[in-house]
Amino acid sequence: MGIRTVLITGANGAIGQGLCQGFQEAGWRVIGTDYAKSCIFSIDDYISIDLDRLCKDNQYREKCIDHIYRDCTDGLDALINNAATQILAPMESLSFGDWQTTININLNSTFILIQALLLKLRAAKGSVLNIASIHSTLTKPNFSAYATSKSGLVGLTKSLAVELGRQVRVNAICPAAIDTSMLHASFLDNPQGLEELKKFHPSGNIGSISDIVNAALFMTDNRNSFLNGSILNLDGGISSRLHDPD
Repeated sequence: MGIRTVLITGANGAIGQGLCQGFQEAGWRVIGTDYAKSCIFSIDDYISIDLDRLCKDNQYREKCIDHIYRDCTDGLDALINNAATQILAPMESLSFGDWQTTININLNSTFILIQALLLKLRAAKGSVLNIASIHSTLTKPNFSAYATSKSGLVGLTKSLAVELGRQVRVNAICPAAIDTSMLHASFLDNPQGLEELKKFHPSGNIGSISDIVNAALFMTDNRNSFLNGSILNLDGGISSRLHDPD
């Protein structure tokens, strides 16, 4: 088996870094993208892409896709749509601009990249892995934009699995709480709240970045040819728990 190539969006984020490093260690050639001008760690190649702009500016989109094509001369074995933004606000104060930015980065850019890179994915008989969220099915107040974008991502995963499955497998992971610096920052004023969050999960803990990396490596392995249209709830069992109302 030759060297496989994966394109991972959101490469500079905590989960993105884990995915890039995990795939490199597994012998993949890793191309990372993020909106920053440079990558904050060492990977095989890095492309600065503003995914919101990608959805709005046709000329910029063509430039970005041309750059990716030059890097994928032998095809693309996997596309991992990991990049996301999370803008939280009550419905009455959520601006349409914030709504649109969320949908663009979390959903529309995924459609654009899959469509633009389909020839490369087909050439390698590759796969697409979308990093969705538990918020696609279970959510909280103030998450309307984020939850909608992730629900759309799951719907896109299922529909493209049906449409493209003979040539390109399409799957998704829906993580619940994952142990990242961003999660810890949200509990700085309430450390006990983080401990309570762990207890909410039937597993008794929150997820790790390595949990996502291990799942992603399995789901993009081309030996798993029957794994298509799967939505993996990586959530410690919390999506099966019924909570009494407050």
